[in-house]
Amino acid sequence: MPAPVEVRRATAADAVAMAGLADRAYRPYVARMDGRRPGPLDTDYAATIDHAEVWVVDGTAYRLRAFLVLVPGPDGLLLENVAVDPAAQGQGLGGALLDLAEERARAHAHTSIWLYTHVSMVENQRIYAARGYVETHRATENGLERIFYRKTVG
Repeated sequence: MPAPVEVRRATAADAVAMAGLADRAYRPYVARMDGRRPGPLDTDYAATIDHAEVWVVDGTAYRLRAFLVLVPGPDGLLLENVAVDPAAQGQGLGGALLDLAEERARAHAHTSIWLYTHVSMVENQRIYAARGYVETHRATENGLERIFYRKTVG
């Protein structure tokens, strides 16, 4: 059984480290996406920390191991981003953050979590399906082919 994951709320001081982690986690997808940049590569993480519920897993100085971005909305909790440093994958961090997302959905009195991923991110699709997320539809937004998922939480 993996060791418990220590998660804390992000602060403004985490924005630069979040951008670095997003680069490490998402840059490999650029080639799969025909040179298009995944949205997390261009996110303003300082603004995200100010306007969303952001959680981080610390690593070494100036380098986070993982982060989670949640946005409460009228139709459920949006899991906007979950990123794990490639060097820290396989340690249960992503699963712990997905568990936290469910806890936070319940805390916000939401009955579901929804998310989307790019069609080329097949690893993510397998993870979400295995965790009970159900594909609801596909759409092209901002030129990106996305698959939308929703999970009911009790």
